[in-house]
Amino acid sequence: MAEYILTVDEQDRETGYMEKMEVHKKGVLHRAFSVMIFNNKGEVLLQKRAIIKYHSPGLWTNSCCSHQRQGETLTEAVSRRIKEELGITCDFKEAFKFKYRVEFDNGLIEHELDHVFIGYYNEKVFPNEDEVEEIRWVPLDELKNEMSEHPEEFTYWFKILMEQPKMQLIIQQISGVK
Repeated sequence: MAEYILTVDEQDRETGYMEKMEVHKKGVLHRAFSVMIFNNKGEVLLQKRAIIKYHSPGLWTNSCCSHQRQGETLTEAVSRRIKEELGITCDFKEAFKFKYRVEFDNGLIEHELDHVFIGYYNEKVFPNEDEVEEIRWVPLDELKNEMSEHPEEFTYWFKILMEQPKMQLIIQQISGVK
């Protein structure tokens, strides 16, 4: 079944809906979201994208990410996708947004205005094997080193997300670093 996602202009104003693969073939700017889920140890939940994903398969990335579909609010989309990918529900709030564009080797283009949400969760996670190959909780200092030593193991957007000044502030707050 075709999935229609929200397209936006440069100011994040809604411009309509378009079939997801068409959006990615044409590089149309669209609204997306990335969720970073932390536990009370200050670790972040990472997922390795399933090998069957249409782009960036087998790469480590943020806890959850997707697109807003036709007929749902952004908050509803975030809740839906956390449940679909990770099999959990958790509290979350929007922290910031950023825009990026990347062309993949398979001809697809991600051109997203990505809304970043921060969530907290301390229980068992039940990843959907159709979406997620593997999950792990990672201390933030280890993640920084790993991303520096092996950047090819992480998704394009996750590397950009982690460099955002607002994400750096969140990491400092969670890590207790002044």
